[in-house]
Amino acid sequence: MNREDHIVHGFKATLVARAIYMLSSALLMFVLARYLLDPNEYGTLYWAIGVLAIIQLFADLGLSRSVARYLSEYRETDPGQVPYLLKTTVATKLVLISFVTYVLLLYHEWIATVLGEPEAVPFLAAGVLYLVAFSFSTFSQVAFQGFNHLGYSAIVQAISGAGRLLFAVGFVLAGLGALGAFFGYIVGYALAGVIGMGILYYGFYRRYDAADEYEDGLSRRLLEYSVPLTATQSANVIDKQIDIVLVGLFLNPAAVAFYTLSKQISDFVLAPAESLGFTISPNFGEQKAAGELEKARRIYETSLTNVLLLYIPAAVGLAIVAGPFLTMIFGTDYAAAVPVLQVLAGFVVLQAITNLTSDSLDYLGRARARAMAKGATAVANFGLNILLIPWIGVVGAAIATVATHTVYVAVNLYVVHTELDLNVVRLARTTGLICAITGVMAVTVLLVTPLVSSLFMLGGAIALGAITWALLAVVSGLVDPGQVRSVIS
Repeated sequence: MNREDHIVHGFKATLVARAIYMLSSALLMFVLARYLLDPNEYGTLYWAIGVLAIIQLFADLGLSRSVARYLSEYRETDPGQVPYLLKTTVATKLVLISFVTYVLLLYHEWIATVLGEPEAVPFLAAGVLYLVAFSFSTFSQVAFQGFNHLGYSAIVQAISGAGRLLFAVGFVLAGLGALGAFFGYIVGYALAGVIGMGILYYGFYRRYDAADEYEDGLSRRLLEYSVPLTATQSANVIDKQIDIVLVGLFLNPAAVAFYTLSKQISDFVLAPAESLGFTISPNFGEQKAAGELEKARRIYETSLTNVLLLYIPAAVGLAIVAGPFLTMIFGTDYAAAVPVLQVLAGFVVLQAITNLTSDSLDYLGRARARAMAKGATAVANFGLNILLIPWIGVVGAAIATVATHTVYVAVNLYVVHTELDLNVVRLARTTGLICAITGVMAVTVLLVTPLVSSLFMLGGAIALGAITWALLAVVSGLVDPGQVRSVIS
């Protein structure tokens, strides 16, 4: 199987798993928001998850992505070092997790009280279990990425999504409320973590014969490379979660629900871009090591064009139909989320580019540059949130996210350009054509949106926009139907 076929195969596996994960997440989001929890309960649940996502950073410190980078390199050049890399990483993670969960168990009440959400105390107490389950679930996924066996990553991700849906809904129906939904998350991630670590041990660790000795300095380089990744990962999580925490601090759990729901919808839309970025990124490390930067540039430019072709129209369409979509799907209680989702539609395009680019920079050895950019924009995002949320409410959090992420994407693209020497003129011309197609599609959708009065009509408006986009994309030559058929088959 050549590299292009391998990427397509990995993309299909990842996309299918991501589809299962996101569909189960979307169904869970719909059932919880529409039927099982009120906005205050929904907001408290996801506020606690946001706080735990920040705390979880200290239980990993970038080790997962660091070892993935070295697994990608050493499985080709010196396979005997692979068992040592895995043992070092797991041992270090166990120490970190033990320390972080102990501190959380001691101070969970204080954290909830200081951040203004005392009703979240039981969630943070149970967060000890959440951190352990989530940490090993995500570690196994990233390790499989380093081995370039994305099918296993796909399996782990799909199990976590399906498990969360099944157990969260089951526990809520059993009368456990929002806390029951939280325990559903824990069980889903725990199942995925056990299966993922089992596959990693029996399918990979035991398959490699350890070298006579650990390469001198390799463990040090592994830990050193985790430092910029820690900075990047920390900035990334804080960038995504601090706004949720601050909305809860300055406003109320209902506002958290409005903001969280809008972000979850944008995450659902981003599934294909995340799958593509996860698939292609290990190849850049291999190609750089082999001196095949021309192939790397071609893969990246093609992927970026396809992402823009899909997400620029998708973001515009989402902004147009945000009103009827939210009120018809989730009910009028969530009408206040409409302007938030419209602003975050711009974030969809930016995050799609980020999903394609960020991991690729890690495998190209530019983690430090990405870490500096992410750290600076995360600090800026924090400051803008503090300024805008008290001033204009929950929409301010969305504006801060879009503004700071624009700068981050621009820096990422520049760094990729310095590595791969992208054809900027051709990319700019293609982007302009995509924007023109989007303009025609937007006019079409705007004309029919005022007529929407039911879910069926909303689906028809979305379908009309998609058909308009597809026809114009084919006529303009941006989409080759033959290539689409070959990828699908």
